[in-house]
Amino acid sequence: MSAVTMAEGEETKYELKTAPFDARFPNQNQTRNCWQNYVDFHRCQKIKGTDYEPCDYFKRIYRSICPKAWHENWDDQMENGKFPGKI
Repeated sequence: MSAVTMAEGEETKYELKTAPFDARFPNQNQTRNCWQNYVDFHRCQKIKGTDYEPCDYFKRIYRSICPKAWHENWDDQMENGKFPGKI
C-alpha cells in the first residue's frame, strides 16, 4: 500500500493493483485477455444493467492490460454500431 501526503499531515491512502493471473491466457501475449475482458464488461452491463457494480471488475482488468488506444477505438466502434464482437 502506498500513501501520498497532501497538506499539513493529511494523508490519502490508495492501493495499486493489476490484473490477476487468468489461467485461460497463460502466455505473455495478453491480447486475447484484453479483448475478452472488454467484451465481458459490455456483456455484463447488457445483461445486468449499467449500475451493476460487479461488472466493473472486467473494466478494471481491460483498462489495466489493454493499450488505451485500443479500448478508445472499441468504444467508438460501439457507439457507431460497428463493433466486431458479439455482445
